[in-house]
Amino acid sequence: MKSVAEKEDMATVAVGKKEVTRDLDHCDIPYYVSEFVEREVGNDYDSLRKLDNLIDKLSENKKQLEEQVLTVSSEVPKRIQNALKNAEDSKKSLSRLLEEETLLSESISSHLEKAQPWMEELHVLISQVEEIERHLAYLKWISRIEELSDSIQQYLMTNNVPEAASTLAFMAELDIKLQESSCSHLLAFMRSTVKFWHKILKDKLSSDFEEVLAQLSWPFVGPPQSQAFGLPAPASAPDVYNNLEMLFCQLLKLQTSDELLTKPKQLPEKYSLPPSPPIILPIQIMLNPLQKRFKYHFTGNKQTNVLNKPEWYLTQVLMWIGNHAKFLDDKIQPILDKAGSSVNAGLEFSRALVMLILEKLAADIPCLLYDDTLFCHLVDEVLLFERELYSVHGYLSSLPSCMHILSEESCFQRWLTVEKKFALQKMDSMLSSEAAWVSQYKDITDVDEMKVPDCAETFMTLLLVITDRYKNLPTASRKLQFLGLQKELVDDFRIRLTQVMKEETRASLGFRYCAILNAVNYIATVLADWADNVFFLQLQQAELEVHVESSAVSKLQLGQLASMESSVFDEMINLLERLKHDMLTRQVDHVFREVKDAAKLYKKERWLSLPSQAEQAVMSLSSTACPMLLTLRDRLLQLEQQLCHSLFKIFWQMLAEKVDIYIYQEVIMANHFNEGGAAQLQFDMSRNLFPLFSHYCKRPENYFKHIKEACIILNLNVGSALLLKDVLQSAADNETFKPNQPSATAALNELGVYKLAQQDVEILLNLRASWPNTGK
Repeated sequence: MKSVAEKEDMATVAVGKKEVTRDLDHCDIPYYVSEFVEREVGNDYDSLRKLDNLIDKLSENKKQLEEQVLTVSSEVPKRIQNALKNAEDSKKSLSRLLEEETLLSESISSHLEKAQPWMEELHVLISQVEEIERHLAYLKWISRIEELSDSIQQYLMTNNVPEAASTLAFMAELDIKLQESSCSHLLAFMRSTVKFWHKILKDKLSSDFEEVLAQLSWPFVGPPQSQAFGLPAPASAPDVYNNLEMLFCQLLKLQTSDELLTKPKQLPEKYSLPPSPPIILPIQIMLNPLQKRFKYHFTGNKQTNVLNKPEWYLTQVLMWIGNHAKFLDDKIQPILDKAGSSVNAGLEFSRALVMLILEKLAADIPCLLYDDTLFCHLVDEVLLFERELYSVHGYLSSLPSCMHILSEESCFQRWLTVEKKFALQKMDSMLSSEAAWVSQYKDITDVDEMKVPDCAETFMTLLLVITDRYKNLPTASRKLQFLGLQKELVDDFRIRLTQVMKEETRASLGFRYCAILNAVNYIATVLADWADNVFFLQLQQAELEVHVESSAVSKLQLGQLASMESSVFDEMINLLERLKHDMLTRQVDHVFREVKDAAKLYKKERWLSLPSQAEQAVMSLSSTACPMLLTLRDRLLQLEQQLCHSLFKIFWQMLAEKVDIYIYQEVIMANHFNEGGAAQLQFDMSRNLFPLFSHYCKRPENYFKHIKEACIILNLNVGSALLLKDVLQSAADNETFKPNQPSATAALNELGVYKLAQQDVEILLNLRASWPNTGK
């Protein structure tokens, strides 16, 4: 909107020499007329000829406006009249509907009052009918149960056992469907009927099945080579196996009723066994003689039941599984497949025998929990048993196993304690061994690249064995506790290595000190390799989930764990890398001190008065450089033999860096050089110092850039040196605050100087002793 001031400015419009003032508060016709004339005519009197057309146009507009006004004024009353009429009609219709609603409501109320007695009588009748229907349904169920029971009886009387078994299976399914009913007596009648016929059929079929098994010499207690299960009399062999298949299938039909009536034996909840279905009935019958043998030999006061010989019953079960595997695969599995069952005969057989082991372990472990020797022996034997069970017999990790028993809280904590105790004892013995710091592969060059001392290799083998022992634990939380134990052991071993290292600090180039350094490097390397192992990556994911739930770490650490940037061993690896760096630094400092001591005479060499290269027949090494170079050579050879390749590479590179800076600052920058001195320096460095390192890299001069570039500057011919000096001087004069001028940098790069700053190059140029008189 325009402001009031703008309105007042526009309120005056000139028409010729007269002004017409606009009234802002009212519709001012004279103002609009004058404005219109000014717009159409203005000061151009020739435009008055357009007045006729203008008048005609305005007259036409006026006529159209009048017609619109007349049309609107005539239509509005008609619309209002129609609206009123419609309202009246709606009012009348609504009144009529209200009257009809009142009459209908009265009629309904009257009808409901008359029908109320009928409704009450009908409700009573309906309730009676429903009760009769329930009674009838109850009687039908009883009749159905009795019919099925009579059918089973008839089948048994005619010796039609297969149909009797099928009918009982159907009755058991009806029993399951009835479980939602509240008719307790009907449920009890159904269950008692199922139980009655199940016992009769099970006893009959079990007896016949055991006879057939006896004909096959079941169970096979001897080794597979001596088994004769496939060798009944040639004429009767088909009949025996046909009977075996028939009876097995009939027993399978009793599985549903057997599960209804028989509650399987369960171990306490503290063992957290995974849920598993009951063993199928025919396999149960096949297992009866073996279960009796197991309980006879390994329970009670028998000589075979001793706590210090768990391998007896573990080995016996493995033998039974192996002895019967072929028969189960060749004879029983086809029967199950033909019957449409998903059960694996071998696994079912193994699962039942493993349950015997679990019950035995649950009973024995409390008796030997606090005897370290017996408990350790038991754990070792159980782990060997598990390994063979999984690797040889194909047992599944999703089934109950001995590891569930060992994962029970009191047993597991004891296992952790004992594992740590024996690991620490092993560490004590390996570090106190005479061969602790000697590599067992020292005489085999190809194998001994890492130069690993025996104690470090034994320790990592110990950790690997611990991993193998706990990797089959059923839960990630238990595995993480063992991982924590491994981290503790690594940290303890690191501390022990640090203590031994401190005792050897004065002999930092000695054999034992180098062996410790090799050990630290080897452990860090192996842990870094393990971090990429699938097993430890899974543990890392489990650890991440635990941290997310407990909020025990920062968001940054969680992000690193989730993105796999870090690993479960990162903390240990970082500590070992720090120790490795400290030890290497100490070695480098030791050698560097020796080099500095040996270089004292070389620093005082008379660089200013040495003969030029032209004055010498053959250039030779400066005599004062010999002690320094001999020291370097001897120490490099010594440490190359004592350190592994990766460590020695770090060592010589660190040493080269220190020597480079030392010679540059203490020898070159501290002296002045004539032409002969500069040539001698370059000869000493390029033909003697650099080749010492040529065995370890192709271009050793790249590790002595300060020395190399300083020699380039000092050995420039006079013309090039003067030109370079002028370039640097002009660059400094032009822009004092921008020392790295492109022209100066390009000139240095052209000479092969990349490392040294321009100011250093200027200093080096000033260290040249003889300059020609240029008149400046």
